[in-house]
Amino acid sequence: MDLSNLRKEIDSLDSKIVSLLNERATVSVQVGRAKAAAVAGTDDPAAVAAVASTAEVYVPRREREVFEQVVRMNHGPLSNEAVVAIYREIMSASISLQQQVAVTFLGPAGTHSHQAAMDRFGDSVLYVPMTTIADVFTAVEQGRAMYGVVPFENSTFGSVAQTLDRFISSPLQIRGETYLPIHHYSCRRRLCMPFDVPHAERISVSSTAQAAELASKEPHAAAIANQVCAQLYGLQIVAPRVEDAQGNTTRFLVLARESDSIASSQPDRDKSLLCFTVDHRVPGALCDALRVFKDCGINLTRIDSRPDRLRNDRGGLWHYVFFRALKELEGLCVDLKVLGSYPVMEGKFSAAPGMTVG
Repeated sequence: MDLSNLRKEIDSLDSKIVSLLNERATVSVQVGRAKAAAVAGTDDPAAVAAVASTAEVYVPRREREVFEQVVRMNHGPLSNEAVVAIYREIMSASISLQQQVAVTFLGPAGTHSHQAAMDRFGDSVLYVPMTTIADVFTAVEQGRAMYGVVPFENSTFGSVAQTLDRFISSPLQIRGETYLPIHHYSCRRRLCMPFDVPHAERISVSSTAQAAELASKEPHAAAIANQVCAQLYGLQIVAPRVEDAQGNTTRFLVLARESDSIASSQPDRDKSLLCFTVDHRVPGALCDALRVFKDCGINLTRIDSRPDRLRNDRGGLWHYVFFRALKELEGLCVDLKVLGSYPVMEGKFSAAPGMTVG
């Protein structure tokens, strides 16, 4: 078959693909309306529209089911990763048809948090950068964003203290997680002269995003940044993966306001995170609390302790707040709060070697 005929065949396939994509999007919108009608308890258009305007449209468990299904159906030559990436954007576009979804993250634009949010939600939602992790929590709590994405744990540096501390006072729930391999790239302006680094002046900045922005404005400057920064600021990648720590990965959590509409259909494939406080004046209090997990056959993968500033500020004795995965401990704890249950990320999205997953 000659080139002309091959291109005609591609054009014909593209026409069918676009038609099927729109057909799928139409059904997706109908699914959203059906869910809203079920919650509203009526088919009245005004009532359904009111529910739909605030209903959660991102359901991680359904997302996982779709990804696993399309991977099973994939027989190549496209890789499974490529198929998942395509469906990520299809689902992102479908979400945007149901309502305008705002996702907040630790900014500025181009940070690893921004990249993690895009990996989770695709390109069709509205991204809102925040100055601090606490601001991400606050924006979701106040309804200025439907979802927030925050760093929780890094395979090199450990837990993110600001995220742990904010969970103590926040009513938000965890809806999902994503793992982002941290890669850095040497980037320069596309039109600048070949960049030679031996005598270059090094300038420290607040983030890789700021470095990329500055490099985009200087005629003979380069920056160490991620791929998202290079795309946002029109930089050319000179050298890929120049990071010092190979295999560095950050785990991010997706936050949302509390909702009764999200239920687990596969609890054996979910993870849970909870926060509880024990009174250290009681000998063996922590041991008794942890024994509950063992007695119930629940595997524990990580424990973090943080000072409970609320108690300490009131003059109370030193308490520690422990972050843990799963189960009821009310009878043994001063207080207990379940922070969320969410699907385990598998395959391309699984944790890096040596990184905890609970």
